Amino acid sequence: MITAQGITKSFGDLQVLKGIDLFIKRGEIVSIVGPSGAGKTTLLQILGTLDKPDGGDVFYEQDNISRMKDKDIANFRNRKIGFVFQFHQLLPEFTAMENVMIPLLIGKVKPAEAEKRSREILEFMGLADRLEHKPSELSGGEKQRIAVARALANKPDVVFADEPSGSLDTQNKEELHQLFFDLRKELNQTFVIVTHDEHLASITDRTIHMLDGRIKL
Repeated sequence: MITAQGITKSFGDLQVLKGIDLFIKRGEIVSIVGPSGAGKTTLLQILGTLDKPDGGDVFYEQDNISRMKDKDIANFRNRKIGFVFQFHQLLPEFTAMENVMIPLLIGKVKPAEAEKRSREILEFMGLADRLEHKPSELSGGEKQRIAVARALANKPDVVFADEPSGSLDTQNKEELHQLFFDLRKELNQTFVIVTHDEHLASITDRTIHMLDGRIKL
């Protein structure tokens, strides 16, 4: 589904990615691991269209996103890609429902349909009694599950997660990790996860090891 070919990226004189080639299959749960500074997050941002490579190409099926114009990339990202970060990044002034609705409304989904879809996702996540709660009224695990619901709102092809369980306690980590596999089972959802969590990496379908801007073979 996703193919990266010869991806390079530098920041000033520092070359962070040194020719990355990889392929992600639809429905696969892949972890990316490696020491700090290995280039994991930079690679995730390029695969997720948040940044552009200096060299190389990223394909989603036949679409070469590395060659798209900024406006087209933004539209593609809203329709095809979801993100989950270490800290949930929920907007504090909005309820759980409203936070999940935001990407749908940006994608020009009618408010009534956006509300219906958001409610369904949150109920699937076991958060039916938290729809009207604001982030300050929620536990860390609940906030991260809402962040996952928001990532899924537009039924993306892939969800990219950067240390998604890094700020959670052991029980909430385990519940979040299980959620990824439940979503793959129910929705055939693809996940690409940057993590330092050895247990999470060990249970994913495939682990990509990075070191000094390259993939270790």
